[in-house]
Amino acid sequence: MSQPDAPTLAPIRTDALRQRIGKQSRLKGRQPDDAARAEVRDLLADDGSRRDRLIEQLHRLNDRFGALFQRHLVALAAEMRLSIAEVTEVASFYHHFQILPDDAAAPRVTVRVCDGLSCTLAGAAALLGQLQGALGEGVRVVTAPCVGRCEQAPVAVVGQAPVMNADLAAVRARLVRPDGSLPAFGRDDGHFDPAAAAPSAITAGPADEAPAYVGYDAYRRLGGYQLAAALVNGEHDADAVLAAMTDSGLRGLGGAGFPAGRKWAIVRGFAGPRVLAVNIDEGEPGTFKDRTYLERDPHRFLEGVLVAAQVVGTESVYLYLRDEYHGCRALLERELARLLADPPCPLPAIELRRGAGAYICGEESAMLESLEGRRGEPRLRPPYIAERGLFGRPTLAHNFETLYWVRDIVQRGPAWFAGFGRHGRQGLRSFSVSGRVRQPGVKLAPAGITLRELVDEFCGGMAEGHQLYAYLPGGASGGILPARLADLPLDFDTLQPHGCFIGSAAVVVLSRHDRARDAALNAMQFFADESCGQCTPCRVGTDKAARLMAAPAWDRTTLDDLGQVMADASICGLGQAAPNPIRCVQRYFADEVEGA
Repeated sequence: MSQPDAPTLAPIRTDALRQRIGKQSRLKGRQPDDAARAEVRDLLADDGSRRDRLIEQLHRLNDRFGALFQRHLVALAAEMRLSIAEVTEVASFYHHFQILPDDAAAPRVTVRVCDGLSCTLAGAAALLGQLQGALGEGVRVVTAPCVGRCEQAPVAVVGQAPVMNADLAAVRARLVRPDGSLPAFGRDDGHFDPAAAAPSAITAGPADEAPAYVGYDAYRRLGGYQLAAALVNGEHDADAVLAAMTDSGLRGLGGAGFPAGRKWAIVRGFAGPRVLAVNIDEGEPGTFKDRTYLERDPHRFLEGVLVAAQVVGTESVYLYLRDEYHGCRALLERELARLLADPPCPLPAIELRRGAGAYICGEESAMLESLEGRRGEPRLRPPYIAERGLFGRPTLAHNFETLYWVRDIVQRGPAWFAGFGRHGRQGLRSFSVSGRVRQPGVKLAPAGITLRELVDEFCGGMAEGHQLYAYLPGGASGGILPARLADLPLDFDTLQPHGCFIGSAAVVVLSRHDRARDAALNAMQFFADESCGQCTPCRVGTDKAARLMAAPAWDRTTLDDLGQVMADASICGLGQAAPNPIRCVQRYFADEVEGA
């Protein structure tokens, strides 16, 4: 993949004072030994001294040695001209890095059992108990937050490879496979065009680990990249594309719902050089739509990236992909290489970056911090990232799916996209549906469809033996609604009066076999684990709330106070939205939490 010149990427915070402090720290602290330094140098890429690539270097070490050993962190700090503290504070922030002393032994393999809500409903706790102590010496078994395969629950991840509908036998079989624990990606001769069949069930139940996808050659044969090339070559008007985006009503599909056309216009209004940062860190529990589209149709997304970059005038593009999606990363690396080898037009510099297991990096400014090689902690605003974002430049930040629809909206016309909808709403929504339904999966449905319609028309109804009790319309942070409100239109702005929001459209369906309070506790424990710890209301509030919610009867007054403080004083959306499940349970399911 092409990369921007290193000098243009120097973070604006690196100054002479910081370098001097780092140098003094290295001189006084532990010095790297020759063997460790040689091992680190052997793994570093040509850009090994770039500060913004620190997390990439940590991944190389973690992949090669099975953990991050102290000797390698010391050597890496010396090679990158950083203090040991700077390297360690980043390495210790991300869940997928394990730091070990030099005399410890790295695990032979790590098995992560998803404890997200959908996997919990499918028996993840029992699976975890079966795996612990049953997989042999050197196998580390730990829990993990949602890994983005909720339609295939319960899920275990062996090394880097997911095991869907997992049980003890399936995990054992994966451990002894001759190709190790790396995931595969599918054949490149697939046929996939959801826009041509919209609305439709994109997936209808547990799917293959590596479905066939539309590769570069097939995509070009079907007219792919014609729009991007026409824009770059001046054969298509950028203003017309911007108008189409605005007229379609497309809003950000990562959760915030900001109008896409307006965002493009705002960023384009600031003087360059500009940057495009794409968020594929799909970490909201219950969400797997981006992975589903990426596994099947990567170039439709990449063409949307090129169109946005050309219209807004961005010189470089960063794709931030969550670390759980190893198969997607292999696929993207392959298809990006094909694109770069035979470009349909001049391309911006494109870098594919790897997350490291931090839900908070789904927040746009935390993602930028991670892209700069730092802890993924949200930034205070103002300035907003549209004015001063990645490396201090005006930055267009977008979710994967938002860019995925750009080509179809421009070529089919904005009326095509806006023409879908029910109950007074407009557009299409990709719902990630999991839980107690007969056919979980990604459902491309009209905006404004109700939960009852979604389940009956796209999911084959409720699972055998289950009756609708409640549902989460927007993942862990979107709140919980009772069955009597299953006829509300699901869209931006329709659920707020009921204490919820659609977010990334991650719908988890509960039945009368479940309790809403258990779902709320699962969400709060997730927030407590994933809080970056930067602000006290979120760090302390989520932990305290989780402990209070585990009690047989809830202390309503204290939980109300905690929720108010978190919502009012947290820096970012994690802490601000964390009280939603509490408030919904108290509002709609009070009988579950009142005193016995």
